[in-house]
Amino acid sequence: MSEVAQMLGYGLSKTKQLVATGQIRSIKDGGNRRVLPAWVDDYIARLVEEAA
Repeated sequence: MSEVAQMLGYGLSKTKQLVATGQIRSIKDGGNRRVLPAWVDDYIARLVEEAA
């Protein structure tokens, strides 16, 4: 999760909130949450689209 936060330039708590609310897609893998880089790209694309 910290890698996702770093990619976005967000803090860890904000990133966890975005994942928890489903704004950033994730999957549960054992006891961990996984976020693919493409899903981060999708989130950013939605932000850009909303801003346009």
